[in-house]
Amino acid sequence: MMDPVFAEALITNMPDAVVYSDRDGVVRYWNNGAERMFGHTAAEAIGRSLDLIIPEGLRARHWTGYHETMRTGQTRYGDGQTLSVPAVRKDGKRISVAFTIVPFVDDRGSMTGIAAIMRDVTAQFEEMRALRREVAELRQRGQQAS
Repeated sequence: MMDPVFAEALITNMPDAVVYSDRDGVVRYWNNGAERMFGHTAAEAIGRSLDLIIPEGLRARHWTGYHETMRTGQTRYGDGQTLSVPAVRKDGKRISVAFTIVPFVDDRGSMTGIAAIMRDVTAQFEEMRALRREVAELRQRGQQAS
């Protein structure tokens, strides 16, 4: 069994964001990595809705999936698949995050919440977008030259 002090120090201080939300989507845990990534302190985030980091235009889709997962206990992303989505910081800046989730269930198997382990991949996303643009421009030039 892992030492609980070690586990708490690991989760609290890891560079990736760790956010746990209950079945209603209320933030119940927010580590130091989440503070750095999103700009909200734990005191500002805990007790608030996940809307804190979800861009407004994506909230309806997010909540549909979230509530369905809580209702059924089923998710496409619970086996370690990485999902990449936009998120929003306290200052309003949009970032790209890649994350995995850890579902939490009670003794009866009912969903009680979800932890997300997130990494800011904005730089990689912007680089990939620039490369795609460059490739598209080169293809267009090649077609025009033919």
